[in-house]
This record gives sequence, structure tokens and C-alpha cells, in this order.
Amino acid sequence: MIDVPPPDISLPLPEKAARQRWPTGVTTLDAALGGGLAAGRIHEIHAADPDDAASAGGFAALLAAGVVGRGKPLVWLRERGAVRASGIIQAEGLLELCGTLPRDCLFVLADDAPALLRAGHDALRCADLGVVLLEARGPMPRLDLTASRRLLLAAERSGVTLLLLRIGAQPVPSAADTRWSVSAAPSRSLPANAPGAPTFDLALLRQRAGPSGLSWRLEWNRDQRIFQDAALSGAVVPVPADRPAAGGTVVHLPALPTAA
Repeated sequence: MIDVPPPDISLPLPEKAARQRWPTGVTTLDAALGGGLAAGRIHEIHAADPDDAASAGGFAALLAAGVVGRGKPLVWLRERGAVRASGIIQAEGLLELCGTLPRDCLFVLADDAPALLRAGHDALRCADLGVVLLEARGPMPRLDLTASRRLLLAAERSGVTLLLLRIGAQPVPSAADTRWSVSAAPSRSLPANAPGAPTFDLALLRQRAGPSGLSWRLEWNRDQRIFQDAALSGAVVPVPADRPAAGGTVVHLPALPTAA
């Protein structure tokens, strides 16, 4: 359980956070979400496989820096062990990937899971932030249903959105508004064999109030700072459970390396 004081439930929740939504740019996806990702909520992003950690991290970064809370500060929280596992995050790599940066980026390294969750709770209480990205690696038993409810309460009161990046963990009951699975996908071929846009297979595993079990293949439009449907027909693309290899070249996202 997260080690924070019991929440003061006497304070009213802001109505604005419950209404505001951040559109992704993909019509079918935004329609399934009722207009986009809800602000002041928790959105859980799982790497479909350990090898998809970079893709899940890139997708979360694009949501955080390019879609959700655009123009407001971003706080990215990680354990020190994440640096040993996947390197640090550098502003240049984030800018190259997203095509933009929030007004301010604060990268926080926590010593362990309890410190990580306390920092996440404290960050969510600051209404001047746009989004908090909390990177949780491994099962992390302390991030249970009770802990996620406390995080949700803080997010609802401030209106700050929490993107919960889960790597190497199986989905467990939580207070998340949406739960996603992300994996790398082949990019479209470009003239002169130029690298294609970052492309993702995205599955909506769960939605608290709305349809679930839908999948898309999305690519990131860096210039317009939106996602777009990579399927030629514009239809929803099913993602096979066993994820057989597809033709084409898988995009390797720029390193999401961080200043410690």
C-alpha cells in the first residue's frame, strides 16, 4: 500500500476535470473514448511484451508531451533501477520523438517503489502540472487497488492526468479509467528508404465507462503532433494475441534516455 496520509474526502472534486478530454486525432479511437482521454484520471499503459518496453515508453511520452496537457509542465517519475535497465531520458531524444516539449520537464528518480508512489501522489496534488508520467517496472505489489484509488483521488482534485506506464507487469485490478497494451508495429515505407513514422499496435484492454476490446494500428504525425490511423482503410485493426511477425521494418524509437 502507498505510504501517504489518508485523503481528506471533505474537499469537492472539480467538475472541469471530469468533463475535459484530450483527443488523440484518430476519429474511431476518440469516439470509443467519448471524445478523447479524460483529464484528471489514470490511464494505464502496458508494454505487451518486455521487448516492447521502448515502444510503450515512446507511446506514453507522445501522449504526455504531445497530446495530454499540451503546453503545461510534465513530471516523469522513475525508479533508479529503470535507469540501469533502459538508460536515461534526454531532452533532445524526447524533442526528436515528439516534435514538441511541454513548457517544463521534470525528471524524478526515486530510490524504491514506496518513494516512487509518494512522489507520484505529491505531484498529482499540484494543479499547475499538465501530466504526471509514472514509470513502474515489474509487478510492484505496493501499487495495488487501494494505492491506485488514492492516486486517482489526487488526480481528480487537481485535474492533473496520470499516465501509469507498466513494464514487465501483468494487469491487476486498479482505479484506472483506461488500460492499454502497446507493442511495436511495422512502419510505412517512405521514399529513398527513409525511416518511417513511429508506429504502434494499440489495444484498449479495459475502459471504466465505454467499449473495450478494440485495437488500432497508429502512427505518430510529428508535424501535426497527433496520432493517425495507419490502416489504409481507416478501419480498426485487430491485433493477434500471439502477435506474429509482420512484413516491413519495425520502427526503432529514438532512445528515451534522462538526465538523472
